[in-house]
Amino acid sequence: MTTSSGTTLAVDAGTSLIKAVVFDEFGTERLVIRRKTSLSSPHAGWAEQDMTEVRDSVLECIAEAVGQTDRTIDRIAITAQGDGAWMVAHDGQPARPAVLWNDARAVDIVDGWTRDGLLEQAFRVNGSLGNLGLPHAILAWFLENDPAAIAGIRDVVTCGSWLFESLTGCRGLHPSDASAPWLDVETGSYAPSLFKLFGLEGIRALIPPVLCEDELTAPLLPGVSRITGLPDGIPVTLAPYDVVSTGAGGGSVSPGSAFCILGTTLCTGVVTRSAVTSGAPTGLTLLSPGPLIVRAFPTLAGTEVVRWVGDLLGLTDAAEVTQLAGGSAPGARGVRVLPYLSEAGERMPFLDPDARGAMLGITTRTSRADIARATLEGLAHTIRDCVVASGAEVEELVLSGGGSASALWCQVIADVTGISTVRVEGTQIGAKGAMLHALVAAGAYSGLAEAAAATVTRGALHVPDPALRTFFDDRHDDFLLTRAALAERWATWRPDETDGG
Repeated sequence: MTTSSGTTLAVDAGTSLIKAVVFDEFGTERLVIRRKTSLSSPHAGWAEQDMTEVRDSVLECIAEAVGQTDRTIDRIAITAQGDGAWMVAHDGQPARPAVLWNDARAVDIVDGWTRDGLLEQAFRVNGSLGNLGLPHAILAWFLENDPAAIAGIRDVVTCGSWLFESLTGCRGLHPSDASAPWLDVETGSYAPSLFKLFGLEGIRALIPPVLCEDELTAPLLPGVSRITGLPDGIPVTLAPYDVVSTGAGGGSVSPGSAFCILGTTLCTGVVTRSAVTSGAPTGLTLLSPGPLIVRAFPTLAGTEVVRWVGDLLGLTDAAEVTQLAGGSAPGARGVRVLPYLSEAGERMPFLDPDARGAMLGITTRTSRADIARATLEGLAHTIRDCVVASGAEVEELVLSGGGSASALWCQVIADVTGISTVRVEGTQIGAKGAMLHALVAAGAYSGLAEAAAATVTRGALHVPDPALRTFFDDRHDDFLLTRAALAERWATWRPDETDGG
């Protein structure tokens, strides 16, 4: 440590919940302020959010945190949901509601890109498997279906960049946000060939510059200071988007380390020094300032599946689902769940907008506990699928997100994947990762590894049960074979007007 780290107020702007977290100089959570935000779906499969509501909720969270803490805030850090298209007009205000990462309106466009081999060509440049929640697919949809909606746009950004501009006036994208679908991973710069590949040359000017390392911290605007109660000019750091920040907050900051976020998406990530642009296209390659790269596999299956099963079983929350699952045995007495419940299908480690879920092996003796257990195991199989697709030799997965509060689920993941899992202390791991980036930017630590070593505390370790190794190896093979068989019929399961779709 080179300077006093002081107190950091870190904002984590998720899809449905915004949090402002006050961390002391030791990285301990001292205060958490939360605000729920609303989502809208004007049409089936669409996912949108009011940009003004998100910004105002962030400012309210900051102001409330400042009012409740007895500590002097030394800096602000921001991390947020990634992907999607947040459109800003020339006056700096929202041009329309944000289109989110889980929006499915571009399904036909992505299908066409897949058939024509465009996604594979793009992967050879940016190391990312494009999907329908990324800005290139969303913008292509608007150009084809509603060009007037983007006629007055100045910038197309992400949630984090929108908040950073709102607080500091600085325009631009964090490298992690720009990586997919726009960057050449070899140069870290925008790739003109990618805009041409997807027929988006005409809107290249809507994508703002990538911010370099010394541009990722800027002073708070005076107007925002008055709203929040913070002093003018306090430094604000834009951290990587939530996937990368959460990995860092759990201590995954060195090559070979791996993590999995048990949240709205199950995002498995591996830290590496080099990008992968060969082989079968899969994963996202996310750049940040410095030598490290995160290979991320954010699925569309996640804790929403657990909540859905909870509703189906008459339970009140996901915690009750994981508790109920303890009443079944490994293997869930033959019940299998393919957890592809998103209307947008699945995007990692394979891309199929038509992917749909299934529950198999049910008999009249199947219990509610069996269904709960099979759901957790099905999601664990998707994690194993992503680890295998990464090609990395993973010896340990650091778990975070709401699902990691369940010791049973952590053990299920260890048993299904054959990889030890570990939780870290604290509840706001994404915000903590943002804090680490802000501390490094402030010069309090020489790098993320030093910052993580000083502030991240490991928690419970879950080791795979060796007696279950062969069983879950066989069960995973069955999971993949069943998925392959059902995938041949997925396209015929699309809802139509007669289904109310």
